[in-house]
Amino acid sequence: MSSEVRKRLLGPESSERVVDAQERLEEEVYTASLRPRSFAEYVGQDHVVENLHIAIAAAKRRDEPLEHVLFYGPPGLGKTTLAGLIAREMNANFRPTSGPTLEKPKDLVGILTSLEEGDVLFIDEVHRLGSVVEEFLYPAMEEFQIDFLVDRGAYAKTLKLPLKRFTLVGATTRAGMLSAPLRERFGIVQHLDYYDAAALERIVQRSARMLGVPIEDEGAAAIAARSRGTPRVANRLLRRVRDYAEIKASGRITQAVAGEALEREGVDEAGLDRLDRAFLRTVVEQYHGGPVGIAAIAATLSEDAETLEDVVEPYLLKEGYIRRTASGRKATAQAYARLGVAAPVSAQPELF
Repeated sequence: MSSEVRKRLLGPESSERVVDAQERLEEEVYTASLRPRSFAEYVGQDHVVENLHIAIAAAKRRDEPLEHVLFYGPPGLGKTTLAGLIAREMNANFRPTSGPTLEKPKDLVGILTSLEEGDVLFIDEVHRLGSVVEEFLYPAMEEFQIDFLVDRGAYAKTLKLPLKRFTLVGATTRAGMLSAPLRERFGIVQHLDYYDAAALERIVQRSARMLGVPIEDEGAAAIAARSRGTPRVANRLLRRVRDYAEIKASGRITQAVAGEALEREGVDEAGLDRLDRAFLRTVVEQYHGGPVGIAAIAATLSEDAETLEDVVEPYLLKEGYIRRTASGRKATAQAYARLGVAAPVSAQPELF
């Protein structure tokens, strides 16, 4: 893609969501510091929290570990936080890891054999476990033992190594990529959905108190409205608005200050950032409204297709800016309106 096309799609001040190591570290530190320490502090996902309360209370009454839990849904909705809260509620150790880091069974052996009774093993991106590692995990989940192969050929034999009973909590943004055998081994399966504006406003206010940032209700509402229904985004935007308020204003976050700060960040009143708008412009301008495949969009934007599918598309689909069809992505009349472009007849909503 030429630099001119790229500049038009992404904007002259595009950050393209590139995050360097220092920014990633900052994100992790702040995310950890703002996470709730108990279910009482957790905001949103009421049905999930209520179901977990019941399951945890029952497990405690029976004096046994909680069943294995699977959380699925878009990124940034609190899957890792909930896993940590489960460990706290069960008075257990929390052992986090991720699917991509577990490349071979031996990578998992050390973790499993070091778990104490009732420990919570959290595997993020569990859908990215390799098939060999996944099959190695099956007996650990079902029978709390692992099959260890000793020697090879005619002398090969399998030893069963017992494990202490533990709870596996898996998290995925792509439940459809989980194999059926793995999915069926989770006794508790919960879907996390996007947050409404009221819940996000409470999260922003709580985070502002923890950060010691004075904020007005209207300022919190302005940040919440542009947070894409996602707590992680809300906290990230709050930090950027805080910086702007400290340098360009009195330090207090008002509605006007929040609006000015977020406009500078490229986040519009609908919560769309530069990459979201570039995605829509690509479909509308480069591919005449679609249909177009995600690989073609990714190539045009020089972005990873998986990033677009996991981070960008879910919110655009939820808000009705694009539609998925058998032949690819299509822009809706709402997308044309957001870009200020006249929509063709084919993009108008069907009446029957």
